[in-house]
Parts: sequence; C-alpha cells; structure tokens
Amino acid sequence: MGKIRVLGIYIHDRKKEAGEVQKLLTGFGCIIKTRLGLHDAFDDDCSDRGLILLELAGDQNLWKDLEEKLSKIEGINVKKMDFEF
Repeated sequence: MGKIRVLGIYIHDRKKEAGEVQKLLTGFGCIIKTRLGLHDAFDDDCSDRGLILLELAGDQNLWKDLEEKLSKIEGINVKKMDFEF
C-alpha cells in the first residue's frame, strides 16, 4: 500500500521567516515531489503572508523530520493530509 503526504505551510511574515523556511526546504529537496507557493501580490507590494503546499515522496521517516523542523520555526503553521492507495 502506498502513501502520499501533502503539507500546507502557512508563513505569517514572509520577509522574516522565508529565508529559514527556504533553507530547510532545500535541505529536504530530495523528498519534495511538488512545491507550490501562494501569496497575495499587489501592484506595488507583496503580502507579508504566504502559503506553501508540498507533495512529499520518498523516505517517509524524512517526512516527519521535515514537519517537525518546520513546526519549530516561529511564525509557521504546518498542517498535513495523508492519502493511502
């Protein structure tokens, strides 16, 4: 039986937390199958908030490790969805 995990990462202050989140995601790049970033963009400015959706693949032990490390970053909320097939 296979499993797919989707992580939703809500960033409260992109300017403050994006660098740390990006560094962490780069380190776990081998288990990130799909990445989608969403934020409000205005004519002259970007929103401080952002949402990243990740589809994870590969070593499931690393999924939990990534989720735990993201959750430790102040200003980040992480939610997950698991699908089994």
